[in-house]
Amino acid sequence: MRLHTLEKIKGEKRPRKRVGRGHGSGNGKTCGTGHNGSKSRSGYSISPMFEGGQMPLARKLPRRGFSNFEFRVSYDVVNLSDLEKLSEAEVDRMTLVRAGLLRNNSRRFKILGNGEITKALTVSADKFSASAKAKIEAAGGKAIETAKTPATDTAES
Repeated sequence: MRLHTLEKIKGEKRPRKRVGRGHGSGNGKTCGTGHNGSKSRSGYSISPMFEGGQMPLARKLPRRGFSNFEFRVSYDVVNLSDLEKLSEAEVDRMTLVRAGLLRNNSRRFKILGNGEITKALTVSADKFSASAKAKIEAAGGKAIETAKTPATDTAES
């Protein structure tokens, strides 16, 4: 089967609606848009938030709480059970990316203490949970924190 040998399917292509060609065409005078109002004008569009003139729900509901969205720091997480499966002795961002445990983006990552670790690994991460750090050091490894928190930045300077 080749593209030039395919047969046309009946009704596959519908002819374009030709508007404004008189009453005989079936789409004359108002061209299928009805009479007056914004819906009959060209360029008409309506906001998805518009609720027909009634007070929109988003304006009815009270605004509550505080959102620190702009300044919050998000971490991708990796568990100790995932590190146990790795064959390398030194674990950093690129090792985890190659293993498919992290995406290669600019987000920070944190090691969590879920699972057990038996190998002595040298782990470099942006942040560690207290249990993860304790388990890594108990197994004879090192936990190296690479990210600086705002508190340590001010203490050093």
